[in-house]
Amino acid sequence: MSEQGRNRAIDTEEWIRRRAEEIAAAGRSAPRQARDPVNTAMINNWTEAFSDTDPRYAPGPDTVAPPGMIQAWTMAGLHGARATDDPLGHIIAVLDEAGYTSIVATNSDQTYHRYLRVGERVSSATELTEVVGPKRTALGEGWFVTTKTVWTVGDEQVGEMRFRVLKFRPGSAETGEEPESHPDIIDARERSAGTMRPPVSKDTEFFWEGTKQAELRIQRFGTELRHPPGAMGREQPDAEPDWIRSTGKGTVYSYVVHHHPKVPGRATPFVVALVDLEEGVRMMGELIDVDPETVHIGQQVEVVFLRVTDDLVLPAWRPRS
Repeated sequence: MSEQGRNRAIDTEEWIRRRAEEIAAAGRSAPRQARDPVNTAMINNWTEAFSDTDPRYAPGPDTVAPPGMIQAWTMAGLHGARATDDPLGHIIAVLDEAGYTSIVATNSDQTYHRYLRVGERVSSATELTEVVGPKRTALGEGWFVTTKTVWTVGDEQVGEMRFRVLKFRPGSAETGEEPESHPDIIDARERSAGTMRPPVSKDTEFFWEGTKQAELRIQRFGTELRHPPGAMGREQPDAEPDWIRSTGKGTVYSYVVHHHPKVPGRATPFVVALVDLEEGVRMMGELIDVDPETVHIGQQVEVVFLRVTDDLVLPAWRPRS
């Protein structure tokens, strides 16, 4: 890098840090109230999707919501917009302007103080707590941004979340080296350009390390298999987590043909299928190499692995002959 370029980079870094300090100093955003109160319809949808049969979540006079739903209550919805005082939106705009235009969630830690009850209306407020960078990562040079969100009911704090994203400069990690090839991984980088990256945490990293080796891994707690992965088992919460390798074979339990809106890295229409694996858990993914008109419940499928970037391999499904 030339001396002029080095000075420009230093000026940019100082500007980012100064703007981050200003945003953090502005403090927490104003509380944003959920569109709807805690309700049994959403709880039913959630527990059905996760096969959670805990009787506390069943409809009744004392129904409570699963703690993991807390963020769902205050999401803005498909057409929602960020609040004008949202610190995450402000720092993202700063980093976009500086050329760090790509983003990926890295980790999220949530704390719950009590169960939410049907009829309560939740509010959320967010503050910027840390901006660290520039850092060299496998994705490229970027900045780690951490926010803290607090959920309240009235004046009572009921939960909080620390959320971290990486804002990185696309293409800055190019090494000129191709990733190690694997006979069971299909190179889908061209067709999948722009695909959103899944968040990776300490609870899910085993799964994504497996896909890089063309292995479909299922989390296990004692004798209980669980997917999506979590911090503890539902039936055996004290068991230590490990995993088994799935056969990758299953049947379509449900599916949707997506026509609109457009999704980065996908050509519409495409099929997303929820698959019953032979091991007894359900897993979702794109169903490829198929005419959407021919997809049906009970269709036999098998896993296939798609390399969408040099360091990301996604599992998908294809019809089993």
